[in-house]
Amino acid sequence: MAAIPYFNLAPGLNVSRLCLGTMTFGEQNDLKQSFHLLDQAFQAGINFFDSAEMYPVPQRRETHGRSEEYLGRWMKERKIPRDRLAIATKVTGPSGLMTWIRGGPMALDTRNILEAIDTSLLQINTEYIDLYQIHWPDRYVPMFGETEYVASHQFASIPIAEQLDALGTAIDAGKIRYIGLSNETPYGVMKFLQLANDACLGSKIVSVQNSYNLLSRNFDSGLAECCHHERISLLAYSPSAMGILSGKYFSPDGGPPGRYSEGESRYNLSSALLRASVEEYVDIANKYALSPISLAIAFVLKHSLVASAIFGATKPWQLKEVIETCDIRLTEEIIEEINKVYKKYPNPCP
Repeated sequence: MAAIPYFNLAPGLNVSRLCLGTMTFGEQNDLKQSFHLLDQAFQAGINFFDSAEMYPVPQRRETHGRSEEYLGRWMKERKIPRDRLAIATKVTGPSGLMTWIRGGPMALDTRNILEAIDTSLLQINTEYIDLYQIHWPDRYVPMFGETEYVASHQFASIPIAEQLDALGTAIDAGKIRYIGLSNETPYGVMKFLQLANDACLGSKIVSVQNSYNLLSRNFDSGLAECCHHERISLLAYSPSAMGILSGKYFSPDGGPPGRYSEGESRYNLSSALLRASVEEYVDIANKYALSPISLAIAFVLKHSLVASAIFGATKPWQLKEVIETCDIRLTEEIIEEINKVYKKYPNPCP
């Protein structure tokens, strides 16, 4: 079994470089299956677990909150000392679709943030959250597959200073320890840090959780420089591009049953460029006797600014495969081949 390395994300907060995402718990995985995956991950050395108040996905009123609830029930039933775990969760950004979450929610104002924190604490059954993240910005930004910024789409938004004031109140109350951003831009990271420093909260913002994988390396175009100079770590989600990098989506039989529909909606699977790039990455993996998923996650973990790769698994064998990537060291030869493919097909998945 691979030894899971750790990363010092913040003072007193060491996280495993693999983070188990819980967004399938309560939808694709029932309670028993979720417990089994959590047991397997924890026994392997993973101490970092990521959730969100809106999980599981796809989002439904009937299942809302189950991912946090299952995580909390597991912690309680297994009697795991709280200081052995690093728990991250997120407040839902503005959305008129999920009406079962505070009527929208329509904004990340003080009331919504503080209410979301209290709800997550109850659902996870914990006194504090190690890393509390803004799932997506209150203001307009291109995200979830969008790449072009359209200035006319900007609408009135809650001032970042108000958001930070609410998060600072929760820190002072001992409800959260550190702050993370998610689906953010270079402007957003720098603006949050500027205003956080003004509010004496600069040291509390420690991470940004954005997509990063072989098919989407936009982080390296601007945001990486911000994170490097400001000492902000990347929590890379979708390291396997929601399973697309397994190559199974393009198999003759049409791919695995029950595959995650958001991956299909966010990434254009009919794109010839996407298919060609995936096939070439799979060829590289085969050439070096690696599984495509192992190649994908090992590539993400090699990045100097990545603190942890956040992955999902619905089956024990999938979790085992990811854990084993910690033993893989990509050679310069492999990286050179990867970069040749990237130059041919830059960022086919935004």
